Amino acid sequence: MTVEFGIIGGGWRSEYFVNVSRKLDQSFKVAGIVVPDRAKADLLEQKLHVTTYRTLDDMLRNTNPLFVLVSVSKSASLAQLNALADREVPVLAETPPAADLEGLNQLYLRTLKEARIQVAEQYALQPAHAARLVLVQSGKLGRVSQAQVSVSQDYHAMSLIRKLLGLQFENAVIMARRFISPIVAGPTRQGPPTEEKIIEIPQTIAYLDFGDKLAVYDFATDQHRSWIRSNRVLVRGDRGELNNNRLKYLKDFSTPVTLDLLRQDTGQEGNMEGYYHRGILAGEEWVYRNPFAPASLSDEEIAVATCLAKMAEYAQGGPSFYSLAEAAQDHYLGLMVAQAVAQGTPVRTTFQTWASA
Repeated sequence: MTVEFGIIGGGWRSEYFVNVSRKLDQSFKVAGIVVPDRAKADLLEQKLHVTTYRTLDDMLRNTNPLFVLVSVSKSASLAQLNALADREVPVLAETPPAADLEGLNQLYLRTLKEARIQVAEQYALQPAHAARLVLVQSGKLGRVSQAQVSVSQDYHAMSLIRKLLGLQFENAVIMARRFISPIVAGPTRQGPPTEEKIIEIPQTIAYLDFGDKLAVYDFATDQHRSWIRSNRVLVRGDRGELNNNRLKYLKDFSTPVTLDLLRQDTGQEGNMEGYYHRGILAGEEWVYRNPFAPASLSDEEIAVATCLAKMAEYAQGGPSFYSLAEAAQDHYLGLMVAQAVAQGTPVRTTFQTWASA
């Protein structure tokens, strides 16, 4: 079955979803893209070979998408999500789903009525993070009490932190500081650097104290694209720890075990299968298998495709995979980290409307 979905928005992230669906054209198809500006729409049609529409109703009259991806600015997101709710169309919203705390609360109250919304948070669906979550949830680490995440910014990192620590809407005391440091500029959304240039980037380090669990957030601007900055994930439990791609745990109190998470990719050296990601092994156990093999996809593309597949299940009555409540909580935590940086003193989170669920 080919899943047809619509898109609102003609930005770079919308293009990313189009390109992923094209690589998996037996599974996904873009029914159309809503782009109000005619000139921009013409350029998009020429570049991506897709059909564009000026309005949402125009697209819905001419197509029958299973769901619609909303990929617009934070300030414009709420109006589009409300419009789709009015038309009873399931929505996959890009992150974050609203610009501020007020917008998040308004949007969540709307979902209590008729809106069917999931959020396209892809980081936990990337192969390495998905494998780590499997190991954390397996119980090998025992009771997990600490997660240190230096992977991506704000809500993306908070999503990983909550999942690694097994948190829902628990409150935290947050302490945070920001530092400025020089670095040679690396790749951007526009591509690799064309010259050597020193830039100054902000780095935020925050401690989120959930009482019996601690999270450490550490991120420098564009770290996830940098050629000379590494991502780091450390998860600690009372029976072991997972440090990036190394798992150490106790089989019993006197038997320590060490396993490395090993990527299995084809197309290397003498392998003639073509290049694709097969999965990740920890010892003899598959902790992650790529559901889209043998398509040649990057980890980010695999994660985006997984979002689309899970959204298709949800739109047809399947389970929630990343709800608006979860997305709102992660964005809220990110906003509170920024507030702690701005005021220079600890802040305490409070329960919001979505926590009542």
